[in-house]
Amino acid sequence: MKTVLRTTAMAAVVSVAAFGTAQAQDLTVVSWGGAYTASQQKAYHDPYMKMNPGVNIINDDSAAEGLAKLRAQVESGNVTWDLVDMVASSAITACDEGLAMEFDPDEWLAPAPDGTPASKDFFSGTLTPGGTNCFIPQIVYSTTFGYRTDMLDNKPTSIADVFDLEKFPGKRSLEKNVANGNLEWALIADGVPADKVYEVLSTPEGVDRAFAKLDTIKDEVVWWTKGAQPPQLLADGEVVMASAYNGRLFSAIAEKDQPIAMMWDYQVFDLDGWVVPVGTKNLEAVKEYLYFATDTQRLADQAKYISYGPARYSSAPLVGKHADLGIDMKPHMPTDPANAKTTLNLDYVWWADHREELNERFNAWLAQ
Repeated sequence: MKTVLRTTAMAAVVSVAAFGTAQAQDLTVVSWGGAYTASQQKAYHDPYMKMNPGVNIINDDSAAEGLAKLRAQVESGNVTWDLVDMVASSAITACDEGLAMEFDPDEWLAPAPDGTPASKDFFSGTLTPGGTNCFIPQIVYSTTFGYRTDMLDNKPTSIADVFDLEKFPGKRSLEKNVANGNLEWALIADGVPADKVYEVLSTPEGVDRAFAKLDTIKDEVVWWTKGAQPPQLLADGEVVMASAYNGRLFSAIAEKDQPIAMMWDYQVFDLDGWVVPVGTKNLEAVKEYLYFATDTQRLADQAKYISYGPARYSSAPLVGKHADLGIDMKPHMPTDPANAKTTLNLDYVWWADHREELNERFNAWLAQ
């Protein structure tokens, strides 16, 4: 099928005939599960399937293992996934290894409503985090800390408080899958300025310093591997503080009315978005879906269901109220000025270069 540029309005009315068949077509979309997949289902999948009854979108919640599983599929020549949700550093690795397709963003993606091409409308540099076009950002999110408001005598306000067991006694929860975030927070808590973190982490002494700081709380850490776990650990009272995705914490606080509050100090900003597997058997169908699901309105619509910022300039003004709660979502975004007084932008290019060695060191440290 020859791909042609369409207006956003035209893209919203994609017919089954665009796929060359009236038969039902399954698209397997890999994402993170929980509140995040639910937001994608409501903002993207459901409206798309309603307008395209010949398409059936199947959710696979394997994104936490997405890079390794995609590598195995491509190497075996048996690619069963059609679209994979990845953080930017994983996407860079997928691109570098030839696991993800390169594309022309102005061919594959819808322009902004005012005609601005997609290549100029997505946040600067986010379409090419590793220098090539094979990643389509959806959202800016952060990993930050939640804490139980009824289990601590003092209110934690800084990353240093996470490492202060005397003033803030109790179990903490940190992510076990990856070293990123944990190492940066350890150095900041140890006095390293945020703008020097990656410079320090680039030295053996700096890495040792980060792990030494983590050693100070290791015995009090409950490790999580999936995004749904830290809010649940907080809700159950098993920990008093937990690192978590800001959208998961928003869901626990605003939607489930848990006695939890957020501490935004040095939240770690990251990008999350789509890669298209090399070898997908449904490429044209995937392209049609992406054109719709990444347009200005759809990215703004996702913010009705979860507190992640859309990755297009034209989407930001369209962010409004929560679809069910009716509350203004702007103050709950990680990018809101009140929440972003101190931030750390995850250096996804740096992590793409150092992930393997530092995760190996991290896993060895966990096993000690």
